[in-house]
Amino acid sequence: MKHHSESHRVDRIGWLRAAVLGANDGLISTSSLIIGVAAAQADASAVLLAGLAGLVGGSLSMAAGEYVSVSSQADSESADLERERHELAAAPEAERRELAGIYVARGLTPELADQVATQLSAHDALGAHARDELGITDLTRARPLLAAAASAGSFALGALLPLLLAVAVQPAQVTAAIFASTLVLLLALGALAARLGGAQLLPGAVRVGFWGVIAMAVTGLAGHFFGVSV
Repeated sequence: MKHHSESHRVDRIGWLRAAVLGANDGLISTSSLIIGVAAAQADASAVLLAGLAGLVGGSLSMAAGEYVSVSSQADSESADLERERHELAAAPEAERRELAGIYVARGLTPELADQVATQLSAHDALGAHARDELGITDLTRARPLLAAAASAGSFALGALLPLLLAVAVQPAQVTAAIFASTLVLLLALGALAARLGGAQLLPGAVRVGFWGVIAMAVTGLAGHFFGVSV
């Protein structure tokens, strides 16, 4: 008998969110930074140094922020599981009835819900409560180090393109080259994120591209006026 296999996206939620946010931030912030410094009439070495500092500092900042954020989630999950473990030890029958009530609320008859709760409690009571009461599973559990690494790596990857363009392109053409290439990549990245998440491609691409254009335009104007005033 052949088994029906399904592909779901829930197992990608954690790392996909961190990776997409990191790449978006790396591309937008580094491009905006380079465009702003270039618009201030800085020389090529200053533009390159600003881009490099943005890549290194941004990667570390993203990693630290993501680690702290996801660690807080992991701490909350651990505290909930520990509390549930104590409740199971102190009042296992009450916890079994609570589990049965959850299954009744989801559509099972009281008799079947009681049977399911009894069997699951005998097999792995904490796992059943973690999944069905707390909503914690192995696929969705917080993983701080993985999230931090995904954020830092994707930020650096996103920041690499504008940095390479700052090296390869003539200073007079840096702004236009980075603006155009960043917009194209942002549209592609937005579409890719929407595709992986099962959403519509066009809205995702336009949303990311629009805010990227706003960030680069505002930073470029700020650099231009600062350069003129100084």
